[in-house]
Amino acid sequence: MCRAGRSGEAAGQGNTAAVGYHFGGKAELIRAILARHQGAINALRLTELERVEGSDDIREWIACFVRPTTTHLESLNSPTWYGRFSAQVATDPAWADIAMDEAREAPGLMRIAHGIQRCLPDLPARVRAERMTMGRILLTQVIAEHERALERGGARIWTDWPAVADSLVDVVSSLWLAEALVTGRAAGPAPA
Repeated sequence: MCRAGRSGEAAGQGNTAAVGYHFGGKAELIRAILARHQGAINALRLTELERVEGSDDIREWIACFVRPTTTHLESLNSPTWYGRFSAQVATDPAWADIAMDEAREAPGLMRIAHGIQRCLPDLPARVRAERMTMGRILLTQVIAEHERALERGGARIWTDWPAVADSLVDVVSSLWLAEALVTGRAAGPAPA
């Protein structure tokens, strides 16, 4: 199925021509799909943030980054398409900026970034930027992989969405806690 068809499915629409007519172009459709899911994810994230505000435990902040997405996907009827849609949008140069704009507008994500910085104040800005990017990529790709496995049926790495979340929290927390053994480049400015 073409990307537009999958975008239509992710939007909950069967007739992709009608979706195109309703939303205008592809960019508007992508924004609408992201907004539909991100609204629910951000509501879950804000609830989680209330629980961890003031914490200096990196795992709690990473859980606020990970669990709202997996909880949202678990609440949808399987098969879900949003994880694969997000992975596709995030890696497509034509659409990645739209996804990043949506993320920048999410107040919960900024609070998580500040919480992580409070937990690791000595981590150079460049390393923080790298790890934020790596964590986002891990979240996006692992979620897409689990979604594919659920649709295919049979053997899969994770038993369910909570297991995906547990694994991601472990790995992304470890990524953040790894020693910054980056001579020279760690002291450089963070990318814009």
